[in-house]
Amino acid sequence: MKKKRSSLSVLLGYAGTHKYFTYAALVLSTISGVIALFPYIFIWKIVKELVEVAPNFENATHIVSNGWIAVGFALGYILMYLLALMCSHIGAFRVNRNMREKLMDHISKMPIGEINDFGTGKLRQITLDTAGIPENYLAHQLPDMAQTYVTPVAMIAMLFVFDWRLGLVSLVPVIIGFAMMFTMVGPSLKDEMKKYQDSLADMSNEAVEYVRGIPVVKTFNQSVFSFKRFANSISNYAKYCYGYTQKTRKHMALLITAINVVVCFLVAFTLIMSGVKMIDDIFIVNLMFYIIFTPIIATCFTKVLFMSENTMLVDDALERVNSILSIEPLKEPENPKEPNGFDLEFNNVVFNYKTANINAVDNVSFKVKENSLVALVGPSGGGKSTIANLIARFYDVKEGEIKIGGVNIKDMDKKTLRSTISYVFQDNKLFRGTILDNVRLAKPDATEEEVIKALELAQCGDIIAKLKDGIHTVIGSQGTYLSGGETQRVCIARCFLRDSKILLLDEATAFADPENERLVQLAFANLVKNKSVIMIAHRLSTVKNADRIFVVKEGKIAEEGTHDELVANKNVYAKMWADYQEAITWKVGR
Repeated sequence: MKKKRSSLSVLLGYAGTHKYFTYAALVLSTISGVIALFPYIFIWKIVKELVEVAPNFENATHIVSNGWIAVGFALGYILMYLLALMCSHIGAFRVNRNMREKLMDHISKMPIGEINDFGTGKLRQITLDTAGIPENYLAHQLPDMAQTYVTPVAMIAMLFVFDWRLGLVSLVPVIIGFAMMFTMVGPSLKDEMKKYQDSLADMSNEAVEYVRGIPVVKTFNQSVFSFKRFANSISNYAKYCYGYTQKTRKHMALLITAINVVVCFLVAFTLIMSGVKMIDDIFIVNLMFYIIFTPIIATCFTKVLFMSENTMLVDDALERVNSILSIEPLKEPENPKEPNGFDLEFNNVVFNYKTANINAVDNVSFKVKENSLVALVGPSGGGKSTIANLIARFYDVKEGEIKIGGVNIKDMDKKTLRSTISYVFQDNKLFRGTILDNVRLAKPDATEEEVIKALELAQCGDIIAKLKDGIHTVIGSQGTYLSGGETQRVCIARCFLRDSKILLLDEATAFADPENERLVQLAFANLVKNKSVIMIAHRLSTVKNADRIFVVKEGKIAEEGTHDELVANKNVYAKMWADYQEAITWKVGR
């Protein structure tokens, strides 16, 4: 069986040669942890000398020298610790950069469908928030961990150097503290921490979906609780936070009390010793040392407590990072081929989503000739959008093959496939940036003149005319926003700029008002020329003149033909057409 790598080993793998900075940080932090104890010895020497010469304090001749030595060790500790942090931060920053670069590179190679299934909110939370946890761990907590291991050992040794009886008394609250701490950071905490992080990731993902649905919430005057999944994710997050807090509050209170009352134990022991007359000047001097020295026990315990918790956080963070990295990227062919023409062909294609028990596309075969217009229609959830997603290779088919120009799309490199296909979604998005940059996404090296021409062909003249800075206007800044229909037209301009030979239209006018729909239709009239067009539509009037109509139902091609042929068949399409005709003639009764 292959031994599982530790989290630290995995993190250092991201550091490359910068891991030596992390090693140096551990060494320097260990040295600083030992040096930090020496000032207490020399402070005790000052107290001891004062007690010994009292009341003739003029005979105390070593106070200044011992004081400066204590200051020297304190400064040495600060210097060593600063050097340790400097080294640890250099290594941590490199790990953070390399981890996020690897994540973003992997995400860029993932099938788009897998990204949607994973959840954009969860991807953001892992990439930005979760991936930042190891940085804090390496930069701060790991150097402190080195001190945490060394300092208690040196501290316990020093407790028994001066008076073993006082040393044992000082250890009583330490033992109590360890017992309380283990109940909180023991094996059970790992499961609790995972539940907490899962609930946080789910809440982040559902928050993104909720924000996207705010127009619906406002339109129907609903509250957050109308989005049950978001409300449930908030409840789950609160439940795990509150539950763990309730579970550990008594133990935490006892721990904090124990590690902060060491002096009380010492005083109580001193009173007992005084009752049996076993106190002398040496005992009092040693007691002074323990009173000065034992407060660092609280500091050590705090570091140990958070060290255990932070180690679990890092373990969980790496598991979440690996949940992304474990998703298979879109495979690139070793010997890519170029399509010979732009005929599109489905051959016995089968596909199912990971969470589904039935096939979303089940043994589908059809052909689309080059420069023809075909339509995919059928009941909602029948598989139309899935077919379009498979053409664009947002997912890979489970069985069968999809060919363009006689070449399996899996044998085409990503660049060729992307340049061959353009996709207009139901609800396209614009990024925060200029209109110029948004349109240039389709062709990064396009000139401004080419972008302006594409915008004109997409009927965007009225949009550009009303903007102060024209195509250089930044969308989303200073109150500059576009309506759904205007956004759709700008996105269509991308298709004009790319000028792909295959065009996928998935309910492209679904969210447009009548005026925008008219302009979108004018844009499409120019866009579909000399292209193979696959159109998904519920408004059957928009596909009436298609060269071929495929009726998709329950993942299968139920029937195909022209509009007239399908109506004459009096089957699925004929019923859909009759229902559509009835719907458009329906009027609200007076």
